[in-house]
Amino acid sequence: MALPPPRISILDRANARDGFPAADALNRVLERAQWAEELGYHRFWVAEHHAVPGIAGSVPAVLMAAVAARTHSIRVGSGGIMLPNHQPLVVAEQAATLEALHPGRIDLGVGRSVGFTPAVRDALHAGKQDAERFEDQVFELLAYLSGTASITARPRNDSATPVFVLATGSGIDIAARAGLAVVLGGPAVFRTDQNGRLPALERYRSQFRPSRWFQRPFVMVSANAAVAATSQAARELLLPEAVALARSRTTGEFAALAPVGPAEWAALTVREKEAVERSLASSLYGTASEVRTQVQHVLVASGADELLITGGAFDVAAQAESDRILAGLFPQDEHHSMDDRSGFVAPR
Repeated sequence: MALPPPRISILDRANARDGFPAADALNRVLERAQWAEELGYHRFWVAEHHAVPGIAGSVPAVLMAAVAARTHSIRVGSGGIMLPNHQPLVVAEQAATLEALHPGRIDLGVGRSVGFTPAVRDALHAGKQDAERFEDQVFELLAYLSGTASITARPRNDSATPVFVLATGSGIDIAARAGLAVVLGGPAVFRTDQNGRLPALERYRSQFRPSRWFQRPFVMVSANAAVAATSQAARELLLPEAVALARSRTTGEFAALAPVGPAEWAALTVREKEAVERSLASSLYGTASEVRTQVQHVLVASGADELLITGGAFDVAAQAESDRILAGLFPQDEHHSMDDRSGFVAPR
C-alpha cells in the first residue's frame, strides 16, 4: 500500500525587509498564513527573536493569536518559545488560553536558546546559565499543562496541546525522556553518517518514553526551502536571508532583508561568501523536480514524520509562488487527522 504524502508545514520568522516598516513584516505573516491554509499546509508556526533589526517576530503567543484568528483550520504554533526567557507557568497559560480559543489547532514548540548578545540577555534577565535548566523548565511546563502541578494553570489544558522540543544541544534527549515530539533543523539535518542516517534521531527513537502527549516518537525536520522555475531563481530567493546571516556573524547584527544583485554579491568578503554557500548547502532549493528529490532524500535519511520549511525572502510574490509549488508537490488528503499521523494523544 502506498504511503501517504509527507506532511508539509511552514515556520515564518517575520523577516523585516529593508525600506519597509515592521508592521509590513507582521502583516505579511498573517497573509502568508492564510495562503498556507488555502494551499493545504498542515501547520503554520512563528518564532521568538528579541532586539533583532531583521526580524519583527518577538512575541510568539501574540502573533499566534493573530494568525489563529485570521485562519480556520491550519494548526498554529511556536517554533519556538524560548523557555529560559519565560516562567513556565506563563507559557502554559498562554498555550492554554490559545487552545481554549482555538481548540485542536494549537502547537507549542519550545527551545532553550537565550538572547543573541549580552545586552539582550541582560534585558531578558536570562543568561546562558538559565539554558542549563531547560529540562527542569520543560517538565515544570508539562506539569502545568497536564494539571499535575501544585497549582492549576487556567484555563485548564488537560494535556490538550502537543509539545515539541527544538533539538538544540541536549534537546533531543530531553524530548525523548519527556515523551515529546522533536524538531531538528538547520545543518544538522544534512549531517548523515556513513549509512546515510542521522544518529541523533536514532537515539531519540530508542530512548523515547510514551507520554500523555505522544505515544510514539514524532520527528519534524526543518530547512530553508525555495522552489522556482530555475535553480538560479530559487537560489536568488534564498540569498537575502543567507547574506544577512553571513554578515551578522561579523557585525553582530542580523539586518533587514535586502535584494542581492551582482554588485551586492561582489561587495561580500571571501569569508561572507563562504558562509552564504554553507547556508545554501543546508537548504532545499531548485526546480520543482529537484526539490521533490531533495525533500524525499531528507525524509528517507531522517525518517521524519513531517517537513517544516523555513526561510524568508525579500521577494514576497516569489515566496508565495514557491509556497504554492511546494504544496503541490505533496498534496494532502484532507481526511487525514493529526491522531492518524503524529501519535499525539488528543484528549477525549
